[in-house]
Amino acid sequence: MRCPFCGTQDTKVVDSRLVSEGSQVRRRRACSHCQERFTTFEVAELQMPKLIKSDGSRELFNEEKLRSGILKAIEKRPVSIEAVETAITRIMEKMQATGERELPSRWTGEAVMEELQRLDQVAYVRFASVYRSFKDISEFRDAIDHLESNKEDDQSSPVLKEENKS
Repeated sequence: MRCPFCGTQDTKVVDSRLVSEGSQVRRRRACSHCQERFTTFEVAELQMPKLIKSDGSRELFNEEKLRSGILKAIEKRPVSIEAVETAITRIMEKMQATGERELPSRWTGEAVMEELQRLDQVAYVRFASVYRSFKDISEFRDAIDHLESNKEDDQSSPVLKEENKS
């Protein structure tokens, strides 16, 4: 690794730690020439599947486009950036776990909706209204009914009933 201060390639690792739930390695390095210290981050480079759009065209996965869509949905909502980044990481890990070289773009949209349902119900309805092109209020009602039925299913779960008793 080249030193960012003097350009020498003679650097050594002083400390290594896992960060971002183990998906990155943070390394503290020291330059043997100028004695300066700096930090690097190591991430596995994995090929993301291409997305097949509804018109049949294919495009490369764009993490920034994913992040932008989620951030628009959670705008002015009490959702932390850390929670958003964790959701993005989960979506990308699920994409890679499919083992496919190409996925329908609909797969990504559904994964985003699943994550938003966990993060914030208002953000979920916002995203769903754009993603599914709601045409009238009955479609909003259907999305809200879906959220409420999932909430009831969670509350009827024996595990949650036990937790609620404590």
